[in-house]
Amino acid sequence: MSEISSFMTRDHRDCDELFAAAENAVHEGDWEAARERFAAFADALRRHLDMEEQVLFPEIEERTGMVGGPTQVMRIEHQQMRDVIAAMEQAVADEDADEYLGQAETLMILMQQHNMKEEQILYPMSDQALGGDAAEVLGRMRAL
Repeated sequence: MSEISSFMTRDHRDCDELFAAAENAVHEGDWEAARERFAAFADALRRHLDMEEQVLFPEIEERTGMVGGPTQVMRIEHQQMRDVIAAMEQAVADEDADEYLGQAETLMILMQQHNMKEEQILYPMSDQALGGDAAEVLGRMRAL
């Protein structure tokens, strides 16, 4: 696995762990922990999406000439995830476990399908398109 693929796949796993920790706190009814853990998850996921949208996707588009292709699909899915995250934030604020867990199930499905596409298609394509410039691009992503 090359640089972009390794880093971003690892970041997916880190987000997954934070997601599970927040969900566990909601299941336990520990709303203080749920707020903290959900905030950590939401921040990590938003940072991940920003790394892709602000740095990785524009680089891929510039190097491949594909502007309306896979990166556009990923952006649409990112917005869907952001919408669910907003609903989950409200559920945490309202201490509404049923709403939170329902939205969490939706987000889990979205993330699983999305991450699979990125890990199997987009990230390997990124590594190939970026070639020797991958480390520099990765540095800009980490700087966000």
